[in-house]
Amino acid sequence: MPNSTRQTIKDVFLTLLEQRPLSRITVKDIVEGCGVNRNSFYYHFEDLPALVEEIVSEQVAELIRRHPTVDSLEQGFDAAVDFLRQNRRSVLHIYNSVSRDLFEQYLMEMCRYVVTAYVEADFSGQQLAPEDRELLIRYHRCECFGNIIDWLNGGMEEDISAYFHRVYELKRGWEKGLGGTSSPQS
Repeated sequence: MPNSTRQTIKDVFLTLLEQRPLSRITVKDIVEGCGVNRNSFYYHFEDLPALVEEIVSEQVAELIRRHPTVDSLEQGFDAAVDFLRQNRRSVLHIYNSVSRDLFEQYLMEMCRYVVTAYVEADFSGQQLAPEDRELLIRYHRCECFGNIIDWLNGGMEEDISAYFHRVYELKRGWEKGLGGTSSPQS
């Protein structure tokens, strides 16, 4: 029973988060939606931030589980962005709340995972000094994180996947010495 109550609390919270900002959700709202008392909530969670942290942590872990390997940065980026798009309202409600720092911490973890998985796959069988490996991971992790934060600040309106794919298309052309200046075909 306690595990089902814990899950019910999370489910009701997520439903409420789709409907309104985090600042307008109370423990009272959650327990009324679950049909349990406040003590039941506090038996499972210290407070609302602890509930948010558990949910965000579980979602990042699930994303990592579903994508054990990443063949390209674009593929990893798409996986992260798809997750954020599927939960758009909830993501924006958490991002625009006092729990932003927690959200950013897990977003950075997600970006690190995606980039690390890509670097390990792309450089498997090749000699790469550990400091160079970390340099590549840090650079691309910050690139991924920064672009997602910029997208979130814009309300997730832009087609960030198309943007990111175009940037990498241009980078590939640039690396080949072609400049990559042609536009993609419509």
